[in-house]
Amino acid sequence: MAKKTVLLLFIISACLFVLTACAPGSGSYSSVEKAGFFSGIWHGWIAPLSLIIGLFNKSIRVYETFNTGWWYDFGFYIAVVSGFGSLSLARGRKHRRNRRDEE
Repeated sequence: MAKKTVLLLFIISACLFVLTACAPGSGSYSSVEKAGFFSGIWHGWIAPLSLIIGLFNKSIRVYETFNTGWWYDFGFYIAVVSGFGSLSLARGRKHRRNRRDEE
């Protein structure tokens, strides 16, 4: 049991470390090389994680400041809405199924 717990903690730590490397504000983008549409999608998907990591590391942000503008914003919002929207759809489906079972 202890080996599984240690392995799980190691895997979670490694994943957080890898995700931190491509989080907004990590220094991978500059005013010359800006984040684009696909970076916006990625940053939208990891936004909740970036928010939590940002509490402990002040250089990590939820949103990349060096971005291409509208296209980055579009990708970011598509990812955020699709991520949180799919959670809402799953909850609604479960709620409807429970209602039918009660009737």
